[in-house]
Amino acid sequence: MKTILAPIDFSKVSDPVVKAAVNLAKAVNGRVVLLHIVQPPVITSEYGAVLANIQEIVAISEKTSAAELARRAKRLGASGVPVAVAQATGAAVAGILEQARKSKAAYIVIGSHGHSALYDLLAGSTATGVIRRATCPVLVVPPANTKKKGGK
Repeated sequence: MKTILAPIDFSKVSDPVVKAAVNLAKAVNGRVVLLHIVQPPVITSEYGAVLANIQEIVAISEKTSAAELARRAKRLGASGVPVAVAQATGAAVAGILEQARKSKAAYIVIGSHGHSALYDLLAGSTATGVIRRATCPVLVVPPANTKKKGGK
């Protein structure tokens, strides 16, 4: 059974990512692994939160993430596609690639937020990082088009 890894960040693009992953799983008789990466807050000065507060923030994020993943997996139960969940804490690209390796993913289905090239250059893009380093095919789900047809 082929594994389709679907990293989600619980943003608006997550639902289309899950839908695409389920459709792909149905087409290849596979299973979907929903993955969420909890990213610890970045401290930009020496006056940032103390370490204990950061650990507490991460623990709360992990608990919230686990509950949301479980809720989504339960909702997908009716799709007929086997669904599993995974969670990691750390850098998004590295975590996604590690989970792809662990689960022997045949495909990764990831969302794009549609930021500008300048944003991606300065802040980086998770989708771009995964595409560049993945050892399996990557399907990128674009953000919903907010512009009306005809340029209006």
